[in-house]
Amino acid sequence: MDIVCLDLEGVLIPEIWIEFSRRTGIPELARTTREEPDYDKLMRGRIDLLGEHGLGLPDIQGVIAGMHPLEGAREFLDWLRAQSQVVILSDTYYQFAAPLMRALGNPTLFCHELVVEPGGRVSDYRLRMPEQKRAAVRAFKELNFHTIAAGDSYNDTTMLAEADAGILYCPPANVEAEFPQFPVTRNYDELRRAIVEASSA
Repeated sequence: MDIVCLDLEGVLIPEIWIEFSRRTGIPELARTTREEPDYDKLMRGRIDLLGEHGLGLPDIQGVIAGMHPLEGAREFLDWLRAQSQVVILSDTYYQFAAPLMRALGNPTLFCHELVVEPGGRVSDYRLRMPEQKRAAVRAFKELNFHTIAAGDSYNDTTMLAEADAGILYCPPANVEAEFPQFPVTRNYDELRRAIVEASSA
């Protein structure tokens, strides 16, 4: 049986930090795992910037409340869930994801958690576990699932490599160039075809 593991931001929803950067006018917050492969460095920088500008979790959640899944994402996900088991593996946070998960039909999501002080200041982040995307795919394989994974960024490439079939979805040029071993898809129709081709069915 297949299980498909999908990244969230850039695959099903817009990049939250890019939208927050646009709304706040802080360009440094637009940096994501598409540009920075060191996740801890990226998050420490984000937390420092939030503190410098007096911004907290309620400010981020206010932006997220006005966001929607990418066009066609809900239909793609509904199709996929009718074909196989689906799990979203993301480096976002549960405090961010809830409204967008509802808009996607509440798929299963594994992600992380922010440490938030009274008043809403973000002081730290707590990983569910290191390398959780790759570890989850490996665990599904040990449960005798045929695993297919799709993502767009540096932080997805270890799960793509661990899966029986890894697929890049709308990657930036730098990621595509560094990981030529993964097929590249540019829209949901292409991703559907790639998943069907990779399926064990």
